[in-house]
Amino acid sequence: MHRATQRVVLIHDWLTGMRGGEKVLESLCRLYPDADLLTLVHVPGSVTPVIEHRRVRASIINRLPAPARWYRHYLPLFPFAIEQFDLDDATLVVSTSHCAAKAVVPTGRAVHVCYSHSPMRYAWDQFPAYFGPDRLGHLGSAAARHVVAWLARWDRDTAPRVNRFIANSAYVAGRIRRYYNRRAAVLHPPVDTGFFTPGHGAPGDYFLVVSALVPYKRIDTAIRAAALLGARLKIVGTGPDADRLRAIAATGTEFLGHVDDGELRDLYRGARALVLPGEEDFGIAPVEAQACGRPVVALARGGACETVEHGVSGWLVEPGSTDAASDASRFADAMRLVDTLPLSPAELHTRACAFSGERFDAGLTHLVAEALEHPQAW
Repeated sequence: MHRATQRVVLIHDWLTGMRGGEKVLESLCRLYPDADLLTLVHVPGSVTPVIEHRRVRASIINRLPAPARWYRHYLPLFPFAIEQFDLDDATLVVSTSHCAAKAVVPTGRAVHVCYSHSPMRYAWDQFPAYFGPDRLGHLGSAAARHVVAWLARWDRDTAPRVNRFIANSAYVAGRIRRYYNRRAAVLHPPVDTGFFTPGHGAPGDYFLVVSALVPYKRIDTAIRAAALLGARLKIVGTGPDADRLRAIAATGTEFLGHVDDGELRDLYRGARALVLPGEEDFGIAPVEAQACGRPVVALARGGACETVEHGVSGWLVEPGSTDAASDASRFADAMRLVDTLPLSPAELHTRACAFSGERFDAGLTHLVAEALEHPQAW
């Protein structure tokens, strides 16, 4: 199908801030400048102008009380809301999904390509981190389990609405295979390696965390590891776990909240290393840190194993027991060794260029063209 004849619609879970998923959406907006953008929740001004200047259509969730603050509490309504979008005139639907966007209902003539950041995490394998008894109490957790089990079935049953899955990592492709019984091509997300570049001065004396402050990110492990070292730690990000993390933070831990891209680049450049204590589906921060010439200390699980080379561009810490003190000790040991890694800042930047925006755009264009040429589901 010739691109000029296409009616393209982009679908994204929610527009409430710039994270790794929104970097992918930004690239899609450039590739499809005339496409409409559909989303469950839109907080005006929360994303870059490239995204904000789209024709944005938000779901009924956006009309509920305080959607910017409470949208996660409306989770049981997401299936109904996403299925209400009218896609009758679409010939190509491109969704970027870690929750519900992949479950839109296109017409039979539309080809649906889903760039998947992950099957719904809390529905499949991270229920305790989001809805466990320590978060909701025993009664609340028991009630949530029934809702989340229903969401898992819905997430699985709506996978056939996608013609072609593209996973943001080999790790996520494995999850798509396990939970949806579908194949997925792998295309890592884009990183602006022209903007994230090494600085000219020597790094500072602090370690850095760049993450949403949610339980499964395990930011508490980084806080405890820094305390064991007596090292300074700067934490960039916001989220519902902020108060708990502040309560356990030692002197020398600084919560910076949201920062703009220029500030973030300066923080990467000045850090001894980025610390990534949680299991990420891909994890864009380790690539941005390496693009800025700084090494990474990460959990040896998930997407970090595809972006960090152990003993070369960083240290991968093997997961151990559920004992928090033991985990913190292993991370502290690796953080202590970051200055012994062999690569220069320029060499780290060169490695990060394998994740450039140009590579992403070319890969996505090829995979979408392939799906249009052969629309039958994998």
